[in-house]
Amino acid sequence: MSDVFKNVDSRSAHGTQAAGPPVPYLALRGLCRDFGRATIVQKIDLEIAKSEFISLVGPSGCGKTTTMRIIAGFEDPTEGTVHLHGADVTLIPPHKRDVNMVFQSYALFPHMNVFDNVAFGLRRKNTAKKEVEQRVTDILTIVGLEGYAKRRPRQMSGGQQQRVALARALVNRPRALLLDEPLGALDLKLRQAMQIELKRIQREVGITFVYVTHDQGEALTMSDRIAVMNEGVIEQLAQPRDIYEHPMTRFVAGFIGTSNLLGGTVTRTEAAGTAVIEFGGGERIIVPASDARPGDKLEITVRPEKITLTSGRSSNPGGGEGGAAGAGSGRENACALRGTVTEVVYLGTSTNYNVTTSAGAEVVVFSQNTSAAAEQPPQRGDSVWLHWDPANSYPIGSPR
Repeated sequence: MSDVFKNVDSRSAHGTQAAGPPVPYLALRGLCRDFGRATIVQKIDLEIAKSEFISLVGPSGCGKTTTMRIIAGFEDPTEGTVHLHGADVTLIPPHKRDVNMVFQSYALFPHMNVFDNVAFGLRRKNTAKKEVEQRVTDILTIVGLEGYAKRRPRQMSGGQQQRVALARALVNRPRALLLDEPLGALDLKLRQAMQIELKRIQREVGITFVYVTHDQGEALTMSDRIAVMNEGVIEQLAQPRDIYEHPMTRFVAGFIGTSNLLGGTVTRTEAAGTAVIEFGGGERIIVPASDARPGDKLEITVRPEKITLTSGRSSNPGGGEGGAAGAGSGRENACALRGTVTEVVYLGTSTNYNVTTSAGAEVVVFSQNTSAAAEQPPQRGDSVWLHWDPANSYPIGSPR
């Protein structure tokens, strides 16, 4: 890679930084934004590290775009501050903040070719011609558009135009790049390809990316950390695997991916720090919950791909009604629920099943279509058993 970004980390917003502990590249302190009687952003505290790719995700109206616009300087916070590399930039106008933003609409100049579009910001700053040529050439190489410098935007695909917009933002060497749903206008296949490309580019240039999206798959694919927002607050901030595997709230469990929410009253606890919810007839949910006590109500989440679905004629792993004890099944210590298949959707690589349990809960199961799968898969109306490892029963909140 060229030295196009070699000086990014050595600058500060107000000259040389004093020696001391490392400071976050970007920090939000007590950020609030009110619009009349509506509070869109509520007391957000967030620290973002150098070269981190962080995504703000949530439904429409949750405050994620407003938060990004405050970072960029397009909105003023009602309360709180924005810090860039240790300097308070809350009152600094957007063009002096050393951050750039890429929107869903690329806003390229149609009368300019690719080179001139990318060079526009540098020329506005009266950058030397030789340096402009070098930096534009370097950034076009990084985003995979070498050889496209003379083309006009109308001669390029949506994905290529998106790369031009990205190059135009990156060539100015910002401390942070803000991306507001930049892939939303692309078709599914191109969007998936660009997710990988964006992460590659971010890793290569080493700039902090703050990415806003309502697409959970995008966030899981690209992010180092994800902030899940709801009604103006961050409900959970963690790495993608932790967000997916261990959601902390009911909202996060339902918003990130597909999740089954189940629950009941603890009937007994075991020495291993687990709680058991028994429904009779061999049906049970086993939950790692060391603080639970008999009589507590627990709510758990379990992901659809963690559940195994077997015919109701198969051995009941609990040894109750519906079959002989499953001594050889290896599921004696597994969670087990009985249900009836209400819907079957074939998706090629997998089959999705909707199952209504005997207790009336609706459960979704994702089953991979492998050669080891049953020759005659369950059909609508079939009685089935659902099994999963207790380690995949993740409690939501505290016992009640």
